[in-house]
Amino acid sequence: MIALVVKVNYKKMIGFLILIAALIWGFSFFSNKLMRSVYPQKYHETVFRYADEYNVDPNLVFAVMKTESNFDPDAVSRKDAKGLMQITDDSGEWLSEKLKIKNYSSDLLYDSETNIRIGTYFLKLLLEEFKEEDIALAAYNGGMGNVRKWLNSDSYSDDGETLHTIPFGETDHYVKKVIKTKAIYDKLYQKE
Repeated sequence: MIALVVKVNYKKMIGFLILIAALIWGFSFFSNKLMRSVYPQKYHETVFRYADEYNVDPNLVFAVMKTESNFDPDAVSRKDAKGLMQITDDSGEWLSEKLKIKNYSSDLLYDSETNIRIGTYFLKLLLEEFKEEDIALAAYNGGMGNVRKWLNSDSYSDDGETLHTIPFGETDHYVKKVIKTKAIYDKLYQKE
């Protein structure tokens, strides 16, 4: 029988393991930094203030802003929705009345604080009415009236509370994108 003797240099092995651990930590650290630069928490103080006031998950607000405007306060959609959270003039006027915003004009939708306040409040109302995040997001994008019709149709809802199909392709894509973006925010900022 031949015995195989392996000489192990424990100092080299420990050094190698420390190097591997450092590389993994470094990659994780820089990967996290890179991802946070792609998915930032811009307007952090304002988002957290209104998310807390209206009991809305702040990462949902960040995900909506990222998806809607990529944090551009001057963004205007092809449907003339404005600002960070892409509020239409009609929605802005309706929601500003509910919030008792004095001297409201649609130009205030370009003000980051006002836009975040109105958008977060709108999310609160939609979550209260539709209960489920994905249904509320469908209403945010496709309109409350449309979502109510879909929920009352056997073609789109089995139970009147959830949607198995969103008939507007743009709205379906929007909901999936915001949910995915929120999951990224949840992972990146889970300890905060």
